[in-house]
Amino acid sequence: MKRFLLGLFIVFGFYTVKAQDTITFLQYNLLNYGNFTSYCPSNINNVARKTGYIGVIVHYIKPDIFTVNEMTGTRSYHDYLLNNGLNSDGVKMYAKASDTLAPKDAYLVNVLYYNKNKLGEAGHVVAQTYIRDVDIFKLYYKSANLNEGDTTFIYCVVAHLKAGGDYNGSTSNQDKRKIMAKNTMDYIAAHHPDENYLLMGDFNLYSDQEPAFQEFINYRTASIRFNDPVNQIGDWHNNYDYRMVQSQSTHTADNGCASSGGLDDRFDFILLSNNVKQGNKKVKYVSGSFHVVGQDGKHFNKSLLDDPTNTTVPANVLNALYQNSDHLPVTLKVTVNQPTGIPQVHSDVEQLSFTNPVTHVLNLKIKAGKAIPLKMEVYSLVGKRVMGHTISARKGSSRQSLDISSLPNGLYILRFTEPNGYNFSRKLLKY
Repeated sequence: MKRFLLGLFIVFGFYTVKAQDTITFLQYNLLNYGNFTSYCPSNINNVARKTGYIGVIVHYIKPDIFTVNEMTGTRSYHDYLLNNGLNSDGVKMYAKASDTLAPKDAYLVNVLYYNKNKLGEAGHVVAQTYIRDVDIFKLYYKSANLNEGDTTFIYCVVAHLKAGGDYNGSTSNQDKRKIMAKNTMDYIAAHHPDENYLLMGDFNLYSDQEPAFQEFINYRTASIRFNDPVNQIGDWHNNYDYRMVQSQSTHTADNGCASSGGLDDRFDFILLSNNVKQGNKKVKYVSGSFHVVGQDGKHFNKSLLDDPTNTTVPANVLNALYQNSDHLPVTLKVTVNQPTGIPQVHSDVEQLSFTNPVTHVLNLKIKAGKAIPLKMEVYSLVGKRVMGHTISARKGSSRQSLDISSLPNGLYILRFTEPNGYNFSRKLLKY
């Protein structure tokens, strides 16, 4: 929160510059968080211990967007992870995105957490419900000129496809994964296709030739196809050549919860839309930033803790990765380019400032080249106008005090419009 408030205290310059920020993603299958069965009971799958392990991993990676699979549908467990794992040891920046809690399979749901200092939630929909929900979370970047017209949106598609290999010539599970993938792509094609999309999750895929993966990377509409950021396309299962992207299993022995077999499958992905790969809409993948956390390439068909010692992460993180799940998380970074500041051209207002945050009264300091009526409108983050006022700005310096006590606490956009049509915006935090 301190970092966010610092940004609100910055005095805005009257020029246009390009600001760049970095957003870190982390995708992780938590392995039955909050779910208990006869073969995976609470003494093995203990929520308090798992929460501590996840906190260690998250505090090491420091993701701005953290998407997870295999959580229980009980919201109290979602909040428990947020309050005791993510926001712990002095960290207070994470928030949880909204949920439906009415999925097809409420036993295993997807959840998204985000850094509220950098990002806000603009919406959440379910793209498809066959077998399990595929969720699409719409986030906005908290840019200096934050409003519906000048911020950047990021769409996170979180999927957990049907598990299981096919044997004796059967394609049953592959066909089910294909239906889930096609439903998801059809939804994107029909709703806001030209956006910044990242598709992440546990896809349970054994090869790039599986129909589900082909739906993602070779969908009939070329403009919305997804891309593998590391271009590791091939037959991933039990293939040494793909050891650096294999993410399951961290165990060689079956403990009831974790699958056995060692690291020999690539189940966990973050794929990029063309816009994100190419940076067409202010969001661009940072080349070389994708990696499987804890994967050193030296544990093919081995446990994560087998010799040789894995030195890619600190010892406490390595232990947390092994103890928490049979999957390794995957991570990558994107840059966000945003215009900040206000161009001086055509503006009669030379300076406008106020102190943030505000409680009841907004005290404006205005310096204008001539006397003008200055229209001020207050908008919520979803673009709803909640207040309007006309300010009489004198030539030179003047002050105005406005009562905003009727506004609920939260973040708002102040939009100022001059008589010549020139307009500019400021962020306002009321609490």
